[in-house]
Amino acid sequence: MGNQLAVIHDADELPDETMRAYARETRLSETTFVQTATKPEADYANRIWTMSGEIRFAGHPSLGTAVAVARARGDDHATYVQQTHAGQQPIEVRVDGDRARASMLQEPPHFGAEASRAHVMSAAGVSERDAHPGLPPQVVWTGMANLIAPLRDRAALELVAPTVIALRNLLVPLDALVLYLVAVDPDEGTAFARGFFLGPEAIIEDPATGSAAGPLLAYLRERAGTRSLTVRQGDEISRPSRIDCTWADDRPRVAGDVVIVGDGHVSI
Repeated sequence: MGNQLAVIHDADELPDETMRAYARETRLSETTFVQTATKPEADYANRIWTMSGEIRFAGHPSLGTAVAVARARGDDHATYVQQTHAGQQPIEVRVDGDRARASMLQEPPHFGAEASRAHVMSAAGVSERDAHPGLPPQVVWTGMANLIAPLRDRAALELVAPTVIALRNLLVPLDALVLYLVAVDPDEGTAFARGFFLGPEAIIEDPATGSAAGPLLAYLRERAGTRSLTVRQGDEISRPSRIDCTWADDRPRVAGDVVIVGDGHVSI
């Protein structure tokens, strides 16, 4: 089932307050608005909104929007460059009816501060003993800052239960959007993940977080030499997803399947 996304085409004339209001109305992890690119190398601009406001970049909204653009333009196979507030990202798309596959080159990684295992595990609602002994929590950016927090195993991952106050006190000082808790096997190139971010009224658990899966691969490549990674996410909330990550020169490439569930027209 994965992560749902609403894509609004022809959004050049929409004011920011309308985009935010519509994103709150959909109540999805993200809603995107396709606009005319202002950079000559880009094919379109992608404005990405959560219920709390606009964000610089995100993974699954980039892949889903590229597929929506391809369908609108009648392209079965295309390579686009999308423009976001984080930069310009190349995306490859293949469309087959209501199903598609998309992959994106994210930005080169930036490695931020490491965080206290005790602080991170407490915010996640588990014990410091549940932290991975050899992989410390760290902020990693490939377009958006995420706090990567490896756990000792999948059993610990199933126990996490962050609270709003604890998550806010953890993420805001680090200027990170998502707490990405993972049970990883760097040698096998597999990971189970849960991603949490702050909504306007409560914590939102994301069924798929491509903008964190890319940083996770960058983190594991730096520390364990991992060059490819399959991430399973959303199982605990009955919206399972799979994100495939590979290393491409100096950055991660993140890929996933996209399924069209509906089309329509909206008067805003």
